Amino acid sequence: MLLYKKGGISMRRIIFDALKKWKENPHRLPLLISGARQVGKTYILREFASACYPSVVYINLETNRRAADCFSENISPRMLLPYLEAVTGQKVIPGKTLLILDEIQSTERALTSLKYFAEEAPEFHVAAAGSLLGVALNRKKFSFPVGKVETLQMFPLNFEEFLWARGKELLAAAIRKAYEDREPLPTALHEEAIRLYREYLVIGGMPSVINAFLANHSFLDIPQVQQEILDNYTADMVKYAFPSETVKIRACYQSLPVQLAKENKKFQYKVVQRGGTAAIFGAPIEWLSQAGIVLRCRRLQHAAEPLAAYVDLSAFKLYSSDVGLLAMQSGMSQETILSGTGNLFMGAMTENYVAQQFVSLGLPLYYWESKSTAELDFVFPVGAKTYGVEVKKGEHIRSRSLGVFRQQENPTGVMLFSLKNFGFENGILSIPLYAAFCLPEGL
Repeated sequence: MLLYKKGGISMRRIIFDALKKWKENPHRLPLLISGARQVGKTYILREFASACYPSVVYINLETNRRAADCFSENISPRMLLPYLEAVTGQKVIPGKTLLILDEIQSTERALTSLKYFAEEAPEFHVAAAGSLLGVALNRKKFSFPVGKVETLQMFPLNFEEFLWARGKELLAAAIRKAYEDREPLPTALHEEAIRLYREYLVIGGMPSVINAFLANHSFLDIPQVQQEILDNYTADMVKYAFPSETVKIRACYQSLPVQLAKENKKFQYKVVQRGGTAAIFGAPIEWLSQAGIVLRCRRLQHAAEPLAAYVDLSAFKLYSSDVGLLAMQSGMSQETILSGTGNLFMGAMTENYVAQQFVSLGLPLYYWESKSTAELDFVFPVGAKTYGVEVKKGEHIRSRSLGVFRQQENPTGVMLFSLKNFGFENGILSIPLYAAFCLPEGL
């Protein structure tokens, strides 16, 4: 794992382990990191290079048009590299230099060139990053180098990484140990973890927002940075979406708080616009998903292996990729979130938080609904095993849905996320919300 600095603040990211494995793999392919804007892709690559390579050649293909133009001709590494070296004034040395191609979605042939690095020049270490790669691939019909690149997806900081950023490494370790031992966390630590969890709901996991908070330890500095991120998302909708779709994309995204405030959180097109249908808003939702701005949680008709075979493609929930941005969007006061007072929208915030933790761990997002109107917030697989999860915003742990789910689907295990400490009762594993980052270890 790596400590990297953004604006003087050190942040440790889990993805560093994967980057190190990639470097050490003798059969490595060019690396492609995707993710929403401002999740830390550029910083992690540059600092990874600084820590693990004698030299780095960094090229932003969106801002360095001279470098981008090098890809307009022959993109064989033998022909391409001398031109890139001439433009940057830096030598790319096999095995010694990490060549970083940032914002690669802005230059189609740069993406294609990764194929030729894999086939003709595997001795060179090449890593690329793209903020709107999925959107660009769909819009411009890019030729994706299938089988010729290794891909990693990056997300906002999860709660464990947030604790590291706050200097709470020992607390994070204690939470993991309590989860592994299935033992309650000492009361003082439990209460501290809940306090920090509530702070995370306000701040979220975007590095620039965390950095703004840590600079002065003031929540007052957060909204401006969050609004800037939301404004950048809107700008991307204008810049990278078809003009006919921009308004629809924005309307879908702006409807998130309303969608999640409903008792039935299933995404409804009519909430976006009267008479709305999948034909009207299906493509805009796909754009938001491909951009990494929203997380799609699909409904299961049956919770059996393999889960993907029992997905109802017509029904889904949409969560924000970052719970702090959702808090900003909803207009909920920081005071309400930090105090833990009983607010109806806190249920939606809590679900969004869990969804964010799950995707950061590589878990797919599914929910389950029975014919008898019982609904379970999340279902996820671990190998051939299936687990059901109910999420509660407070300490109330009674759940009719868990009982119905167990009776109808016979899962491997069920768990309830709440503000209660670790425990096990009536076949239900109780896990504090702050420990969501521990899954699926130990299952």
